[in-house]
Formats: sequence, structure tokens, C-alpha cells
Amino acid sequence: MINPLYQSMMSNNAGNITQAIERLKKQFPGNPNDYIQQLLNSGRVTQGQYNRAVQQAQQIQQLMGMK
Repeated sequence: MINPLYQSMMSNNAGNITQAIERLKKQFPGNPNDYIQQLLNSGRVTQGQYNRAVQQAQQIQQLMGMK
């Protein structure tokens, strides 16, 4: 399955990105913080990868005027 957020980012359309984020929120099971912590604990995601993802998310929030 193609990541809808990534697909929307590649189309370079802020409306599509917003829709993709909303779809991901609806599809995501449980608490996102718990899920991320599980990924970190299992080693599937490194602390560096997590930090980069957080920075990218903050940049997207700024671009979209959400922060």
C-alpha cells in the first residue's frame, strides 16, 4: 500500500496533504505515541530516524500554518 501522506507530498498540493493526514488519523489504531515508543524499543526505528521525522513534521506544520 502506498503511503497516502507521501503520495500527497509528491503531488505538491497542500489540500491533498491535509486530506491524507486526516485519512491517516482515521486509519491509525490506538495511541500514536505508544506506537512510536514500540518502534523505538524494538529497534525498527532509531532515535535519529525519529528525530528527523519530528523535524520534518514540524517543518510541514510551519508551511501549512499549523504552528
